[in-house]
Amino acid sequence: MNAPHFNIAATLEGLVRKIPGAPAIRAPWLESEISFRELNSQTARLASGFAQAGINEGTRVLLLVPFGIDFITLAFGLFKAGAIPVLIDPGLGRKNFLHCVKEARPQAMIAVPKAHALRKFFPKPFQSVRTCITVGRRWFWGGESLKDVLAHGTEEFASLPRDEDHPAAILFTSGSTGPSKGVLYTHGMFTHQVELLKSCYGIRMGEVDLPTFPLFALFGIALGMTAVLPRMDPTRPAEVDPDEIITPILKYRVTSSFGSPALWNTVTRHCLDHKIHLPSLKRVLIAGAPVPPELIGRFDRILDNDGEAFTPYGATEALPVSSIGQREIVALDAGGTGCQRGTCVGRPVPGIGVRIIEISDDPILQWREGLEKPIGGMGEIVVQGPWVTRLYFNREGATRLAKIQDGDGFWHRMGDIGSIDEEGRLWFAGRKSHRVTLAEETLFTIPCEAVFNRHLEVRRSALVGIGPRGRQRPVIVIEPGAARRIKEKKWVERVRRELLELAAASEQTRAIRHVLFHPGFPVDIRHNAKIGREKLARWAASRIPAEKPPAA
Repeated sequence: MNAPHFNIAATLEGLVRKIPGAPAIRAPWLESEISFRELNSQTARLASGFAQAGINEGTRVLLLVPFGIDFITLAFGLFKAGAIPVLIDPGLGRKNFLHCVKEARPQAMIAVPKAHALRKFFPKPFQSVRTCITVGRRWFWGGESLKDVLAHGTEEFASLPRDEDHPAAILFTSGSTGPSKGVLYTHGMFTHQVELLKSCYGIRMGEVDLPTFPLFALFGIALGMTAVLPRMDPTRPAEVDPDEIITPILKYRVTSSFGSPALWNTVTRHCLDHKIHLPSLKRVLIAGAPVPPELIGRFDRILDNDGEAFTPYGATEALPVSSIGQREIVALDAGGTGCQRGTCVGRPVPGIGVRIIEISDDPILQWREGLEKPIGGMGEIVVQGPWVTRLYFNREGATRLAKIQDGDGFWHRMGDIGSIDEEGRLWFAGRKSHRVTLAEETLFTIPCEAVFNRHLEVRRSALVGIGPRGRQRPVIVIEPGAARRIKEKKWVERVRRELLELAAASEQTRAIRHVLFHPGFPVDIRHNAKIGREKLARWAASRIPAEKPPAA
């Protein structure tokens, strides 16, 4: 009996037998289209050509190509060859990006000319690279071009058989709450994720997907969906032109789409302002940061009755963990349920274990009795499942801090605070590193911010702490609906007074005495939705005088 074939690229070969002529990728703004048969042939030629260029089974390959047809074909070609693509967000900033490159120690590099030029100007982080392939015009750095690789390859190359634990990719985290880390994925993890997305959301072969994040384009294609690529910069979803999302949805009758809260905030507002309905959309997946109920509620007026928006919860290290749909979110919000708990992120998906443990900033090397908190208790979220990543690449210290050994398995510490209610729903209360520790109590970001976000003139708020841990002073920073208002002294004084009254009326915010106004919050580079609270804390500390020590 043949062993299971876990190479994620083998899904293409299966789809060619079922829907060979169906479009796999459409890029309308480039007037370009490629069928599943053509995609499989192209990836086979790439995989075969890679071997001749020096990229073989197990080779770590830094892939620096913009999201598009080339990115998708190269990723599947590398999977097919048994190589290990390394994906790093270029928006991390040059210093952080180069640090990630050095840490990943890639042996090959497939990149656009701009990235190869960076390698020549900053050679040290790239010193492990032995093979270079240019996507586009090759200049003075040598190596082969993508055209050369395709010319040397053959279409007869089949996906190399991979075991469940064979490394598949190294995906770097966004670095929004600390240094970006390389997460090691296996082919088995990818396979489990594809099957889980299919079963959880009822995805069927032949559907049409509009992905706004590269990894989800790969998932969608592996599920047999046509990927319609929008014209946008995926590193700046908040700045998307809503027409570039809406027009292809309507034209190609898109049934499924994934995007960040920042992107869907822009798109849904535009739809409501212009009375646009999206009848073909059956599911919208929104992830990357907490999703306000008000945003979710807009989909009631945009989608048909059989369409629904979902907010899966997870992270690069574990995705998905739980999921909840718009109808349950709206019902919870209408009933005023759980404001003190944070944001409900739904019930755990089948096959994953979720527990809440005591909060600690130290490593927990072994699971032990007494770690788990009772139902309803607030603590640190830990998860266990077949698609939960086992380690960070070349980061033993980070791995030790994030994993708890439990027999032959392990629990992953999400770095998030939350609780599980009596109905088995998971509630997210904020990042562990963002909690504000006072002398007598600890404040969590999401429940506290919910109190201030009720104010009609507040777009969003951010709780930060200034001073040493254990003796921090809580500060609420406000981003108003209209940034110009912060220049109006009377408006600022009135709104500050009203917000302090709201704080005093809620048990969890009574300790907050400082309100600051900021014209526009810093956000993460991946989803443009996670608030950069570390930067805001430094900004707040520069505007609030230090406390005087008590008199002797």
